[in-house]
Amino acid sequence: MTQTDEAILETIRDEGNMTPQALDDTFDIAAANYARDRLSELTRYGLVEKIGRGLYRLTNDGRAFLDEELDASKLDPVEDTD
Repeated sequence: MTQTDEAILETIRDEGNMTPQALDDTFDIAAANYARDRLSELTRYGLVEKIGRGLYRLTNDGRAFLDEELDASKLDPVEDTD
């Protein structure tokens, strides 16, 4: 979990469902596909979920992490993230 990952989670919590492109624009990230890669990793650990083509939302575990009720280092990757 990086500081950017936490910022992505906070942004989704505050702004609502987001796309990788919207996150790239929000953070002014120059690296192509950076937000998409991070969202894939956050999805893999159940902190966000893909709800449509390129659209992600925060999960209950994601909220619990932000509320400091869940230690993300103790999460196991989920098998199927699609």
